[in-house]
Amino acid sequence: MKKISLIAASLIVSVSLNAATVATLNGKNISDTEINEAFAPVLRGQDFKNLPEQQKKALINEYIAQQLFLEDAKKQNLEKDSLYKEELEKVKDAVLLKVYQEKLFSTIKIDSSKVKAYYEQNKNEFVKPARAKARHILVESEKEAKDIISQLSNLKGKALEDKFAEIAREKSIDPGSATQGGELGWFDQSNMVKPFTDAAFSLKNGEMTKIPVKTNFGYHIILKENSQAKEQVKFDEVKKGIENRLKLEELQKLMAEKGRTLFQNSKVEYK
Repeated sequence: MKKISLIAASLIVSVSLNAATVATLNGKNISDTEINEAFAPVLRGQDFKNLPEQQKKALINEYIAQQLFLEDAKKQNLEKDSLYKEELEKVKDAVLLKVYQEKLFSTIKIDSSKVKAYYEQNKNEFVKPARAKARHILVESEKEAKDIISQLSNLKGKALEDKFAEIAREKSIDPGSATQGGELGWFDQSNMVKPFTDAAFSLKNGEMTKIPVKTNFGYHIILKENSQAKEQVKFDEVKKGIENRLKLEELQKLMAEKGRTLFQNSKVEYK
């Protein structure tokens, strides 16, 4: 039964009727719907388009990598390989079971009043956490961090942002953000280590840390660019996901009932 529930769980994801292109690969469009479907077990009911930009970019890059590997495998004619054929046979039953469950899932109807009631009774589940947008410069020593802060301390506004980005490209040891001038994009307090988020969220927009922030990665200088307060997600944004969640609960009940009936109508002998 554990396998059944894992397969069914993938049905939770809300699929957009108006797919938006998020990237292209060799001229072929990649939509947010494709990303939602590919990473349904990871997203667990979240909609890709509501994720922080940094997480979106990571999933898009992972999806592109998967497609490139698949293309390369096909170029090598691995679909004719005996190992591929053996593995394909093994997953046929799992695919058939998934289709069986999806067919049942499609027959389930949930009254709109139940969807609305769930939202009203569980509003705390549908809250966008407070977020910050920041740049950082990561260095190995506290002395170097203090020297950089000293260089930047008299700058403000655009001048501070430009110089900060320049130094990040030259000196930051975080390769992921250094090439982007230290840009980290949007994040909430669950995305970064605590000393970093404590410092970032304590800053005002446009303000830089006046002392180095130490983490297990090194010493950070943080420039806070923007912020968003905690926000209640509107019902229209989540109603499809709630409906699918309620449909999944009904599917589990239906599967349990069908399982009992099929079991009772079968000849089972324990040895």
